[in-house]
Amino acid sequence: MPNPYRDRMSRPDLVALDLLVRVAETGSLGAAARALGMAQPNASRAIQRLERQLGLALVVRTPSGSRLTTEGEVVVSWAREALEATDRIVLGARSLAAQRAAQLTVSASLTIAEHLAPAWLARFAATHPDLHVSLRVGNSVQVLAALRSGEVPLGFVESPGVPAGFAASVVATDALVVVVGRTHPWARRRTPLGAAELAAAELVLREEGSGTRDTLARALGDAGVELGPARLELASTAAVTAAAVAGGAAVLSELAVAAEVAAGRLVVVEVDGLDLRRRLRAVWLRERRPDGAAAELVRVARAVGRPG
Repeated sequence: MPNPYRDRMSRPDLVALDLLVRVAETGSLGAAARALGMAQPNASRAIQRLERQLGLALVVRTPSGSRLTTEGEVVVSWAREALEATDRIVLGARSLAAQRAAQLTVSASLTIAEHLAPAWLARFAATHPDLHVSLRVGNSVQVLAALRSGEVPLGFVESPGVPAGFAASVVATDALVVVVGRTHPWARRRTPLGAAELAAAELVLREEGSGTRDTLARALGDAGVELGPARLELASTAAVTAAAVAGGAAVLSELAVAAEVAAGRLVVVEVDGLDLRRRLRAVWLRERRPDGAAAELVRVARAVGRPG
């Protein structure tokens, strides 16, 4: 039965094949060795090993030079094809590496992607005009999944913590606020909400895996109450905001609702005994610390933070 491992081990050395081709072109083992920067004794031993490996006499050595045997000429024709294929692999790999070096793909959760990342990326692009930057958007769980699978080297999340295996750096801070539409009973409320009352309310919530929802659930848990089930669960901040404007109640980033609050379409409701502040983080796999452009983007995000 064929042994694939043994067959792989019997593959000829590319340097020896290159030597053989150059002997055919120059008629001299010494000239072939010089072309490859090898000492002639080493070149001679490489050809001898190749002959033993293939079980063929390939080169006839004479006082006036070296010439190929009939079998050697046949092997040279195959060797040229193998060397050309290897050159294509090297050139192709270099091209791929150049393309990868010229682009950076990162992932960010929704609030960051919509309200912070544009300013970070604009500042970054100003100093990296030849680099193409692509931003993928998802919730915090999706960002971590993209990092775990190797699709992106860097992510930005709003979740209150990161799982084992990830490292993080705080780049900005944010706070969640309770907002309601003008027709909601809380819009005319004069006393702050308590944590238990908020937890029991019919809130419009982001989907499971959202950093906004996780932050709210953790804050309520720290206050000793549990977030109730969602009456309405939506997968984007814009959708939750629209539902609140229509008369619902939601807990969202103050960044995401600033325009609606300023226009009077949403009302902020005070909450007592609940810490809804949160840190926004750059995250990466612990064993793949960002370098180069990715590391520079983290520095830019940390410097810009929350643009005014």
